[in-house]
Amino acid sequence: MPAITVQGAQIFFRTAGEGPPLLLIPGNTCSSACHAGEIAHFAQRYRVIAPDLPGTGQSARRAAWPHDWWAASAATLIALLDQLSIDRCALVGTSGGAAIALLAAIAAPARIAAVVADSVVAHFPAAALQAQIAARSEETAGQRAFWEGAHGADWRQVIAADTAMLAGHAAAGIDYFGDRLGLVACPTLLTASLADSALPEVGRQIAEMARAIPAAQVALIAEGDHPLMWSRPDRFRAAADPFLAQAWPARYSGGQGG
Repeated sequence: MPAITVQGAQIFFRTAGEGPPLLLIPGNTCSSACHAGEIAHFAQRYRVIAPDLPGTGQSARRAAWPHDWWAASAATLIALLDQLSIDRCALVGTSGGAAIALLAAIAAPARIAAVVADSVVAHFPAAALQAQIAARSEETAGQRAFWEGAHGADWRQVIAADTAMLAGHAAAGIDYFGDRLGLVACPTLLTASLADSALPEVGRQIAEMARAIPAAQVALIAEGDHPLMWSRPDRFRAAADPFLAQAWPARYSGGQGG
């Protein structure tokens, strides 16, 4: 698994496949180790790069995470593209990783050709956020196994840092984008399960996000849970594959760098 120094810290990433570059972005508490299925699937047509976000997975640890960790992670990923000499790519993110993908498209519109944003909403109320924090404190056997597989033996440090960052938002809730979704200039696919138990008012919020993003498409699935990418991978891929084939075709040969 290669590593590269980005903004003074080591960032690890997995890579597979050939073709136009596609950055696969994990959500909060996850890492690239959780995405073997998605890496293998998209690598059939694309050069997939799946990073471990700052402070997670095998990337360098951080003593504390910034309050705007999602925006800071988006800036790190743009810097990673610079380091890899990739001038333009598609982004596929899920949950918090989908927020990072959209923030990257807002921050660097010329660099992002398309976004697939799975299982994310713009507004996360304080009560829903506090419920998520409480669920983490249960530390079930399943949670422990998942987090250790994602981050290694020091997984508690990672989850504690992520939870402390979320707790900083607990009084007001999370508003990732403010009024900036209209700045997402590239074709964007929003996907989610209408049965998602983690996302508040998912159908209404996705519809509002789609109205704000100029070139948005939506795929809402009745079945599944959070995230759609994992709970119903067949339905997610059935929506994402044709969208990417049109927005970021595999025959594309320019702007990959390296």
